Amino acid sequence: MSHSDHNKSVRVAAITVSDTRTEADDEGGACLRDRLEAAGFVVGMRAIVPDEPDDVRAAIARACDENQADAIVLTGGTGLSPRDQTYEAVSALLDKTLDGFGEAFRRLSWDEIGPRAVLSRAVAGVHRRRVVAALPGSPKAVVLAVDRILAPILAHAVAVARGDKRGH
Repeated sequence: MSHSDHNKSVRVAAITVSDTRTEADDEGGACLRDRLEAAGFVVGMRAIVPDEPDDVRAAIARACDENQADAIVLTGGTGLSPRDQTYEAVSALLDKTLDGFGEAFRRLSWDEIGPRAVLSRAVAGVHRRRVVAALPGSPKAVVLAVDRILAPILAHAVAVARGDKRGH
């Protein structure tokens, strides 16, 4: 069975973190939705939230409380600017961290952008038995993360986080 076949059973919330983006100009968010759907995932909840830790945590809580997603993928707010707070908001919620996600993202990014890859604060882990991943906001970063990392492993990670011993 292909990754895409397994991915069809995974519902993903796609959340853009930005103080300035709207649905009309959210390229990173549109790219995230398109790449997740192309990989076979079901994108249910879609939101744009301000780069404020409370707003980011509230969006994640809503996806969990309303059982809208098996996984939550955020784009934006992972850089070094004073407004970038997604890493802090997400990492504070994680019950388990997936350190290899950020490491893999930075390794693959290195091939594309060189040493600037180390400036990325992409992060992933598990919160309330859901996989949560925070990606940079650029469409190129979204394509890299979804196509090269999330598409091959997310269905399995979701199954394991739920406690399914068989995984996918």
